[in-house]
Amino acid sequence: MKLKRQKHAKKNMGFYKNNFHVQEPFQVLLDGTFCQAALRNKIQIREQLPGYLGGATQLCTTRCVLKELESLGKALYGAKLIAQRFEVRNCSHHKDPVSGSVCLLSMIEEGNPHHFFIATQDQDLANKVKKKAGVPLLFIIQNTMVLDKPSPKSLAFVQKLQMNELVPEHQKQSIVQLKEKEGLAKQEGEKRRKRKRAGGPNPLSCLKKKKKKTQEGQEPSAEKKKRRKRKRNR
Repeated sequence: MKLKRQKHAKKNMGFYKNNFHVQEPFQVLLDGTFCQAALRNKIQIREQLPGYLGGATQLCTTRCVLKELESLGKALYGAKLIAQRFEVRNCSHHKDPVSGSVCLLSMIEEGNPHHFFIATQDQDLANKVKKKAGVPLLFIIQNTMVLDKPSPKSLAFVQKLQMNELVPEHQKQSIVQLKEKEGLAKQEGEKRRKRKRAGGPNPLSCLKKKKKKTQEGQEPSAEKKKRRKRKRNR
């Protein structure tokens, strides 16, 4: 069973590496629910996660998540202690903290440029994460950390990308600039301006057709020769 989970994790990681440029160290944003589940199932996140994902991992959280855990009191005191050991990533809610789920969603806006993983047991948050392309999702099930398979949104994004239907705007600008630099844009414009010249008649069509001698044309000449021979004999 362990080998099967590892195989699925490797396959899913390959998908994100190849299509969304996810690279080591993998940055994993954890919320309070994931920390609580890890504590309850005696999972050593820092030790086990790098081996599962197959590379160096940075565990991180946000101030909003820590504030939320503090507000929940003793029930989640252990989860708060675990979360406090992780690096704190800056969010946009310095003055007005929001819930952990809202904060984590804001961290993966605009195409998830920092390639964050989201680790949560919150089903509502997980469903919202799945609606964004290129965001790996981690959760705990049966005392084991699991990397979820790519969402339909991620699969659709990759399919469009492969069909050249979805090219980021900055890439389009880079292509135009590169063409201008190499002088390709000017050449393409000149090619478009050139018109096809009207071609002359086909030289083969100008040749005179050779008249074919038909059998009907040959018969009168043969009859004339026979008549001449008869007159001489007489």
